[in-house]
Amino acid sequence: MSTGDSVWAFELAHRAPEIAERLGVPKVRFAPGPLPTKSADEPPPAPIRPSAEHERAAAEIAAGISDENLRESMQKAVSFSLARPPSDRQV
Repeated sequence: MSTGDSVWAFELAHRAPEIAERLGVPKVRFAPGPLPTKSADEPPPAPIRPSAEHERAAAEIAAGISDENLRESMQKAVSFSLARPPSDRQV
């Protein structure tokens, strides 16, 4: 895998076994080099808009929070999280 510079390659090389394990591959290697760039003709992603169902589910999840400001913030964050399309990226 390419890194932005040799410092990142060095740092990530020390964590390579852990990273490989999390990725489910036998081994990873890091080297400084060019990073992939977005294609200029690639459209930006559509904005996320929670549906009424997402907002209801988020309200149920946050209902137990007694602090009103925190509850509203959590409800908003959860509704946007629920509205996000599933990702094929592994973490």
